[in-house]
Amino acid sequence: HTEPHGPLNEESWSTFTAWCNSHLRKAGTQIENIEEDFRDGLKLMLLLEVISGERLAKPERGKMRVHKISNVNKALDFIASKGVKLVSIGAEEIVDGNAKMTLGMIWTIILRFAIQDISVEETSAKEGLLLWCQRKTAPYKNVNIQNFHISWKDGLGFCALIHRHRPELIDYGKLRKDDPMTNLNTAFDVAEKYLDIPKMLDAEDIISTLRPDEKAVMTYVSCYYHAFSGKQKAETAANRICKVLAVNQENEQLMEDYEKLASDLLEWIRRTIPWLENRMPENTMQAMQQKLEDFRDYRRLHKPPKVQEKCQLEINFNTLQTKLRLSNRPAFMPSEGKMVSDINNAWGNLEGAEKGYEEWLLNEIRRLERLDHLAEKFRQKAAIHEAWTEGKEDMLQKRDYETASLSEIKALLKKHEAFESDLAAHQDRVEQIAAIAQELNELDYYDSPSVNARCQRICDQWDTLGALTQKRSEALQRTEKLLETIDQLYLEFAKRAAPFNNWMEGAMEDLQDTFIVHTIEEIQGLSTAHEQFKATLPEADKERLAILGIHNEIAKIVQTYHVNMAGTNPYTTINPQEINAKWDKVRQLVPQRDQALIEEHARQQNNERLRRQFANQANVIGPWIQTKMEEIGRISIEMHGTLEDQLTHLRQYEKSIVNYKPKIDQLEGDHQLIQEALIFDNKHTNYTMEHIRVGWEQLLTTIARTINEIENQILTRDAKGISQDQLNEFRASFNHFDRDHSGTLGAEEFKACLISLGFDIANDAQGENEFSRIMSIVDPNRMGIVTFQAFIDFMSRETADTDTADQVMASFKVLAGDKNYILADELRRELPPDQAEYCIARMAPYTGPDAVPGALDYMSFSTALYGESDL
Repeated sequence: HTEPHGPLNEESWSTFTAWCNSHLRKAGTQIENIEEDFRDGLKLMLLLEVISGERLAKPERGKMRVHKISNVNKALDFIASKGVKLVSIGAEEIVDGNAKMTLGMIWTIILRFAIQDISVEETSAKEGLLLWCQRKTAPYKNVNIQNFHISWKDGLGFCALIHRHRPELIDYGKLRKDDPMTNLNTAFDVAEKYLDIPKMLDAEDIISTLRPDEKAVMTYVSCYYHAFSGKQKAETAANRICKVLAVNQENEQLMEDYEKLASDLLEWIRRTIPWLENRMPENTMQAMQQKLEDFRDYRRLHKPPKVQEKCQLEINFNTLQTKLRLSNRPAFMPSEGKMVSDINNAWGNLEGAEKGYEEWLLNEIRRLERLDHLAEKFRQKAAIHEAWTEGKEDMLQKRDYETASLSEIKALLKKHEAFESDLAAHQDRVEQIAAIAQELNELDYYDSPSVNARCQRICDQWDTLGALTQKRSEALQRTEKLLETIDQLYLEFAKRAAPFNNWMEGAMEDLQDTFIVHTIEEIQGLSTAHEQFKATLPEADKERLAILGIHNEIAKIVQTYHVNMAGTNPYTTINPQEINAKWDKVRQLVPQRDQALIEEHARQQNNERLRRQFANQANVIGPWIQTKMEEIGRISIEMHGTLEDQLTHLRQYEKSIVNYKPKIDQLEGDHQLIQEALIFDNKHTNYTMEHIRVGWEQLLTTIARTINEIENQILTRDAKGISQDQLNEFRASFNHFDRDHSGTLGAEEFKACLISLGFDIANDAQGENEFSRIMSIVDPNRMGIVTFQAFIDFMSRETADTDTADQVMASFKVLAGDKNYILADELRRELPPDQAEYCIARMAPYTGPDAVPGALDYMSFSTALYGESDL
């Protein structure tokens, strides 16, 4: 009502004007005449926005009467919306400058926004303000506050209120009751200078008036109440802000630590992958063996610490997210490319490159081994062929048939036929040499140019021999008519000696041929073939004796008939001495081949022993790792004792797993022996060393992650004040509905679990909406499952109270003196230095219509503490 405390009079004008200006100057404006300055409604709406902290409807900027009435009506509607009943006050009277109505309206505003909210011991408004004054001035002599008029005439009441709250501002002992002018002016000057309360009263008016204006005194005293009652609120607000900022600073440090560790790990992976993806082959087996040794050093020395760093990174991330949830902060979102999933992807790429690099190393070693074997085989065959072709071109280019006798011509012709037979027999060797050279080229042999050059020389020489052979054959055939019978025995010797000689050369080549095998079966096959070859030696010896018998018969004929044969066989260069020498060489190479096969058989037996030794350990360690993984899974969902007992049990379990590491190292040693022996397969086990390594790393990661989950549950229990019995009840309910023991609940299982714990979720639209809201909290990624950690977080959130953005915003508003912004000096006065500077550095400039230089926006800062931001 406009007149709740008696009629208004013009004595209240100066007080009301000063009160209005004390608030309007926050918006950068002032008034001089109430009934004139409020007529257009603009400053009236601005005054209401300042004192209420709310936005009114957009004002009309026109100068017409209808625009002014619209603005005043908006102000009156806002006052009415605050529960104030306006009696006989209309917009037209205010626009027309009705002084009485204007003063009544201002008094209504003062009552509603400065006095009505005062509450002291269940009394409010005027009675509450009076009771507050009585309590605060009770200890002071000569002060007896009973009303808001004559009780204040001597000025001691105002001085007592100031001294009670700010004793350093007034020396109360020097004041005298009989000097009201000094008392009043002292109080008014001190309040204006130190408490930011303008002079709303005049000392002479108060003294000269029998009964001072009650409304003016109430208005002025209410300013004292608001000035002093805000001090305690400021301290409380400052404490709340300190607590919130301390939590935020700690979380920021954890975020920085995570970012650095993630960056270091990703940088190491980035440097390592190119090394593993380098497929530049080496030319020698020794160089490739060194690459393999470097790779083993990486596996043994460089990678294990990074595996530990990766595990620690996941643990730190989970701990940080738990602390953020407990402090009602948004989840931590690492910078782009540094999510746990990004690190897992990068780690997967590393292991993929690692696996590919190892396979490439082993394949390259096999290739080099094959190349060395083929190159040696090429050199042997080429040397034998070059030795055979030596002098053949000169022999084919002789023109001896031009001066020879008929018998000599006949002999030359037959000799040439024998040579052609020998030439055809060597065709297969030339083709083998070319085929080996082609295979070396296809396998990218490093010395292919020299191999190709030698092969080309052999082929070119072979073509030349073929052409020369054809030319000499034609020449001999032209003179054949001039020749007579030739000694058939020499011809027979030549024909039989040449194939036998070629067979012996082939046998020597085969006996000296190098071999490479990987299994006992392969060496047994070579041994069987060698035994079959030895079985043919008696028949070969018979052929040798038969050929030597022909030579003996020739010698007998020469001796008997005194034939002048110049001591040599005209049809072949092969002689009995050469045949016997090569035969002796074959007999000498046979036992050497026997010994080589025996040694290779022993090596393959040792390889088989290494395979079985590795398989026996791997077949035990592999199932052991799988069993431990299953046991950890069971421990994570069972309840035995308190969380601390479970944590102790898990750490003991972890220690027993770590103590198993020597067996893994022993298996690594056996694996190294297998690789050094160039063993590439093992039929006795399905486990590879890579399987064992991956399983071991997963086992260590799983036990560490399980321990971290228990630690987070302890952290949640202690932070939220949840008892052990409550946690056990939550775990029992969760396990009961986890039918498949997967450690997660489906949507329907989770709903049944909540109902069992007393949640009222009806089978109607409202119940479905409530359940959907809960699912959005526990399953923000809409995976359709609820983990136990998410379940515990939800249940703890339902039973605990935490700070909110609105509470922090309200605290800042108290420090700002109800302004929509705050100044740096106000922050430094109310907060500790480090946290004050923290706020100043992060608060954005305030840009509202009531902004002043240096104004800071505490509202967006408070919202950012609990939402997505860069804080």
